[in-house]
Amino acid sequence: MAPEARKSAKPKASKADSKKAAAATVRSRAVMAPETQDLLTVYRKMLLIRRFEERAGQLYGMGLIGGFCHLYIGQEAVVVGMQSTIGPDDMVITTYRDHAHMLAAGIDPKSVMAELMGRADGQSKGKGGSMHMFSSEKNFYGGHGIVGASVPLGAGLAFAQKYRKSTGVVLTYFGDGASNQGQVAETFNMASLWALPVIFIIENNQYAMGTSTVRSSAQGKLYLRGASYGIPGEEVDGMDVLAVKKAGVAAVAHCRAGKGPIILEMNTYRYRGHSMSDPANYRTRKEVQKMREERDPIDYFAANILKRKGVDESALKDLDSEIKGIITSAVEFAQASPEPDPAELYTNIVKAMNA
Repeated sequence: MAPEARKSAKPKASKADSKKAAAATVRSRAVMAPETQDLLTVYRKMLLIRRFEERAGQLYGMGLIGGFCHLYIGQEAVVVGMQSTIGPDDMVITTYRDHAHMLAAGIDPKSVMAELMGRADGQSKGKGGSMHMFSSEKNFYGGHGIVGASVPLGAGLAFAQKYRKSTGVVLTYFGDGASNQGQVAETFNMASLWALPVIFIIENNQYAMGTSTVRSSAQGKLYLRGASYGIPGEEVDGMDVLAVKKAGVAAVAHCRAGKGPIILEMNTYRYRGHSMSDPANYRTRKEVQKMREERDPIDYFAANILKRKGVDESALKDLDSEIKGIITSAVEFAQASPEPDPAELYTNIVKAMNA
């Protein structure tokens, strides 16, 4: 059994316990310096994603989540760090590993969990499932199941930003495997020609669908992929949320200044397989365990926070209890939500001209 599954096997926190933990967290924050509070907010977002994904993995094993399910455990620093650099006029688009991006964008965990279970109160009314969630209110444009599809679509969003003379930028996420797609190269060319305000974020978790970058990419330094198109790139430690944020701030400034696209290669690592159906036999348990023990983004950041005045282990434990309560409520909400009405099959679809 995976470590996260063992942790979740403990008795569930009651609603009263969760409220007490939340109140204790608020009291502890009151004596913290503003900078420390900001760091704690970042930590909370990463922990929310981790606990959500752990629970999603459990529910999938129980048969309560069907279809495909791609977990983000281990990569939390990337999306939380980048999301902290943008504003309400900026846009986000990603691939099928999208639960974390939804949560980082501030979308209610209840609607995300309900969508995973295919319920009517889900973010896409139960019709999108794990890979296809959207929120126009949060400027989140999916969740796309086709490998590399987010790249040209992200450039299209950036074209719209420029056409409307907006100062907004677009965060376009895709993986190391998708970086070898032909449509990615074509998009790089167009984005550079038109100086589009798009940040191409390569989440290099080292294995794509199961083949390491060493075996699949002739040019292993993926941030250099845009060099022939005049697109600058940077390699970033994707396991360090502050390093991600620093690179993100500079990249956003680059785009807002009208300098065109930029590539950020986030070197990160996923602890689970490509999807829940992937046993990940292409790597050893020892390798995964070593990464968890030495480079875990949440543990590393927690050690950073604990050096600050006003924060101790009990404060982080209270925060964890609060978040577990939020996840429990999200699961209860999803289970209580009805399945979509069959008539929903015919709503929110694009009809052919002659249909």
